[in-house]
Amino acid sequence: MDKKQPQNTNPKPSKPKLYWFYGIVLVVLLAIGLFGNSSSWQNLSKIDVSTFDRYLSAGDISEVNIIRNKSRVQVTVSPESLNKSEHLPLKNKGIFGDRSKGPHYEFEIGSLERFEERLEIADQEGTQFTVRYSSIENRWFSYFLNFLPFIIFILIWIYILRRMSSSGGGGPASHLFNIGKSRARLFDQKTEVKTTFKDVAGLEGAKEEVQEIVDFLKNPTKYTVLGGKIPKGALLIGAPGTGKTLLAKAVAGEAKVPFFSLSGSDFVEMFVGVGASRVRDLFKQAKEKSPAIIFIDEIDAIGRARGRNSITGTNDERENTLNQLLTEMDGFGTDTNVIVLAATNRADVLDKALMRAGRFDRQIFVDLPDLRERKEIFKVHLKPIKVNKNLDIDFLSRQTPGFSGADIANVCNEAALIAARRSSKSVNKQDFLDAVDRIVGGLEKKNKIITQEEKKTIAYHESGHAIVSWLLEFAAPLVKVTIVPRGQSLGAAWYLPEERQIVHTDQILDEMCAALGGRAAEDIVFNRISTGALSDLQKVTNQARAIVSVYGMNQTLGNITYYDKPQNDYNFTKPYSEETARIIDREISIIIEKQYKRAKEILQKYRDKLSQLAARLLEKEVIFKDDLEKILGKRPHLTQEEKIEMQQKSENKKTKSADSSEPRKEKINEDVK
Repeated sequence: MDKKQPQNTNPKPSKPKLYWFYGIVLVVLLAIGLFGNSSSWQNLSKIDVSTFDRYLSAGDISEVNIIRNKSRVQVTVSPESLNKSEHLPLKNKGIFGDRSKGPHYEFEIGSLERFEERLEIADQEGTQFTVRYSSIENRWFSYFLNFLPFIIFILIWIYILRRMSSSGGGGPASHLFNIGKSRARLFDQKTEVKTTFKDVAGLEGAKEEVQEIVDFLKNPTKYTVLGGKIPKGALLIGAPGTGKTLLAKAVAGEAKVPFFSLSGSDFVEMFVGVGASRVRDLFKQAKEKSPAIIFIDEIDAIGRARGRNSITGTNDERENTLNQLLTEMDGFGTDTNVIVLAATNRADVLDKALMRAGRFDRQIFVDLPDLRERKEIFKVHLKPIKVNKNLDIDFLSRQTPGFSGADIANVCNEAALIAARRSSKSVNKQDFLDAVDRIVGGLEKKNKIITQEEKKTIAYHESGHAIVSWLLEFAAPLVKVTIVPRGQSLGAAWYLPEERQIVHTDQILDEMCAALGGRAAEDIVFNRISTGALSDLQKVTNQARAIVSVYGMNQTLGNITYYDKPQNDYNFTKPYSEETARIIDREISIIIEKQYKRAKEILQKYRDKLSQLAARLLEKEVIFKDDLEKILGKRPHLTQEEKIEMQQKSENKKTKSADSSEPRKEKINEDVK
């Protein structure tokens, strides 16, 4: 049983906030600015100019201090005059000390020149007093203003340091001091992950492998009691969109153990040693929370084979990161209960040391879904969509061969958008067909300007594809043909290719012949060819090269393959001689020209059918399988799906006949008895 960690009943006291400190500092600064004047601190008595004239005429004034910058005058009473009754309160001590020393009175003046004239008149009359000029300055406030830029700079620096040192900082500066820390996102019991294995349709083999890893983490004694050891890692390999990352999310939702998720690019940094430091910190955190799972998506960002693109004398940061990852995954600590999951679609470029047993013990291949799996994926993605009750999911799965899980999700979303654009209340079959066309062929461009001559050429080109593929046994059966521009193409023919595990030579040759049917039709009808067959030529050239140099299907070269996976990026040499290269080029050309001639022979035989089909295509712009049956008749060769259906029907008939014969046998036996 897992020991439950005791909850901390005494939570840590929160750190004291500095808001009060900042407030006190602000109040002090305001006080210095407002009450920094000497008069404010000394609390002088206020008088007016007439009272000053009376005191001056009576000889009570000993000193007059004129403050120029304030248009203010401070008056000091002579010691003898302090004994008078009207000045007697000045001898009392104030809050800030003895007030008898002065100054005692204060008043404001309007014009300094007129006040000076008044003092000259009093001086001429024989009044004894002293005149002094001064300016009041707030020294503390002046000091503060002088040091204000430095104070602001220090406060900003302290704020930046606090942001940098905080673990939850989200900006670029937050990683300056945490640059060597792992950027993995942690999913644990505090983080709810809603994705489970129920949300992953298909991928039965991959789910079985991953479920065993999850079960190992939940119930390790079930396996260790028999002497088994936990696998160190599992590598998910598959084409883009097949569901590798989704499978990892399901692991996070099912495992109920800490799950660290990050991408391979999170280790890569411009600073030397940062990637290795992040790897160490990642495994340190995982070991502290073990049992745990680490998921590294797109591991080829750091897992490429070492020695590629290396320059002598340089320090490759990516290789240092990979070396640290290899060290952490090595079999020194098998009792840590930390499993590493990784995903990539480029397993051929990974380092061999990363793929050996003891590191990634299991390599789980996530293939494109087959017919049954596509049906299950459709069921998952159709749950949130309001579909028509009569929608046939089997039909949708048959119409999407070669689609990945991400493609199917895109089809469902695109169909919902198309239905919403039509203001429909539900998504029907036609919406899904339009969505497939939109994804495969691109957006329709009905407003694209095409001349009538070009339109006629496109119609005969697509009709040539349709007729040749209709008559050949192993060519993909036609679904529909259109001359409406879509994406980058001016016309398109939709086929429903059969799902084959292995391909024979005759199947490849038939597909090449069907691909060359468009150019052959142009040659027959117009006695010229156009640039519209570029994609067809690229396709047949690649197929012919594969026949000759990859699969060993050419009689001239024999059972040999020249497919050589490059071991490094500097492999510029070909794995065959110049003479063999000339033979390969000649055989490729022979195969292509032979199939082109074959396509022309078929179209010349059905020349009138070609014209009829092109005319109907020009009239309707889009034709379907039914239109071909009206012009060419039933397809002479059955598809693999039709063969399977006929076989199933014959088997059902046999079982029914066997069931009906059993009662007859029983009756005969009874008669014999």
